[in-house]
Amino acid sequence: MLKLFQKFQKSPSDTATFLRFAGVGLMGSLIDIVILYLLMELGLNTLISRLISLSSSMLLGYSLNRYFTFHHIEVNRALWASVMRHFGVHGLGSFLNIGIFLTTISLANNFNLEGALKELMPLIAVWVGGIAGLSFNFFFSKKIVFDNK
Repeated sequence: MLKLFQKFQKSPSDTATFLRFAGVGLMGSLIDIVILYLLMELGLNTLISRLISLSSSMLLGYSLNRYFTFHHIEVNRALWASVMRHFGVHGLGSFLNIGIFLTTISLANNFNLEGALKELMPLIAVWVGGIAGLSFNFFFSKKIVFDNK
């Protein structure tokens, strides 16, 4: 099992790279949530807590993506320049994610859904927005943040 993980971890294939990227994204989301609730429990304003938790999870995501996901691509770029590119790409991906989330909710409201489907729409909207954001972030991370140029 360990050899299989090591092969997956070192594979430069697009599939393995995408799966590593998605795993890092999941871990970043969990860290985001933990930090958010911890800071709110300590009495910080919700918005300030969210900005800190999101920034923290993006820095963690950058580090893991640089050294785990895209280790086979990243070469000779100043750390600061790479971090700024990462925040730019993932910031735009977040706007896309939230925009698609809000659009999905709005469209669902136009259909006057009832019952379980109405209750599930926020979750479905999160998934649709999340998949769009994940795809956007992966493509542009690979092309802009962790490229060979």
